[in-house]
Amino acid sequence: MRFELKAIGPEGHVEAVEFQAPDESTAVQSLEGRGYTVLSVRTKRTLGWSGGKGRFPVLLFSQELRALLQAGLPLVESIETLAQKERAEEWRSVLQRVAATLRQGQPLSAALGQFPQAFGALYIATIRAAEHTSDLAPALGRYVAYATQIEAIRKRVVNASIYPMLLIAVGGMVALFLLLYVVPRFGHIYAERGGDLPLFSRWLLAWGQAVDQHGWMVLAIVAALLAGAVHLVRNNRERLADLLWRLPAIGERLKLYQLARFYRTIGMLVRGGTPLVSALDSAAELLHPLLRTRLAAASRAIAEGQRLSQSMEAHGLTTPVAARLLAVGEQGGNIGEMLESIATFHDEEMARWVDWFTRLFEPVLMAIIGLVIGAIVILMYMPIFELAGSLQ
Repeated sequence: MRFELKAIGPEGHVEAVEFQAPDESTAVQSLEGRGYTVLSVRTKRTLGWSGGKGRFPVLLFSQELRALLQAGLPLVESIETLAQKERAEEWRSVLQRVAATLRQGQPLSAALGQFPQAFGALYIATIRAAEHTSDLAPALGRYVAYATQIEAIRKRVVNASIYPMLLIAVGGMVALFLLLYVVPRFGHIYAERGGDLPLFSRWLLAWGQAVDQHGWMVLAIVAALLAGAVHLVRNNRERLADLLWRLPAIGERLKLYQLARFYRTIGMLVRGGTPLVSALDSAAELLHPLLRTRLAAASRAIAEGQRLSQSMEAHGLTTPVAARLLAVGEQGGNIGEMLESIATFHDEEMARWVDWFTRLFEPVLMAIIGLVIGAIVILMYMPIFELAGSLQ
């Protein structure tokens, strides 16, 4: 976050200072450490961009911390080393405060828990479980593998959506160019034959005349509609997500995607030494509210002594394959490994479905865009075709 501080400088002058820090107290302490006397602090408002470095790079931090620990450096020195190399002042301050907390005798999980904006609850739960088993470096390795796999899945979905979004953008720009530039030019040509034009051509050319006569007003209306659509989507993401969940085919795939992440997460936590019920609670935030309610009921059943496979299947949190593999894992005593195997199976299934869907959706989308643009062109040229027919 970025703060605006009013403070008395070392030379006795009142100064206005902008400072990047994770929270207000850090900003005040850092500035006072430079010899300033802080008079007031307020958060600087921005338009959706903070000027900072974005999210804390937890994956990179875990990889580097694991390498330093495996090299034999103590934990505090490892954190201080990472703080020295950190270029972003905000995150350097976070790591320095983590190191200071460790020097006071606090565990790493408690030190990281002071900064929820940088380290999520899942990461802190992983570290806390590793502290009980004294295997921090292996736990970091498991988290790195987990985060890498989750990121790979996310990139796969994002990459699959790039080409369709590009098609929509280019098709929309071409359609707007025709409607806002080309159609008004044809309107001048056909102005004297307005009564003889086909109905849809008259509507199209009436639009062209409106653009020609009130161009700025039409552009303002189009821009307002686009801005309103973006604002509507941003402010109603949960409703749109609920709508997608109600669609039969897409809803099932969204459920499968979330269950795969959920299984992988609790598998990592269980392998790290976290009790099963605690792992389920820590991973609950990954699920849709509907599935979260089912998970709460399943967790209660497990706490009362019911088997994991039976509880998850009874509350609709498994697939037939997952239920069978969970039962096998319970019999073999390797629940953590089996949960990660289930996640891998479902990830591969999701990858096949995404590949199939994009191969089907892209040509359908191209056909729809072609039909829209083609219809506009045909309606513009239809009077010319009729004129050519009458001359023959």
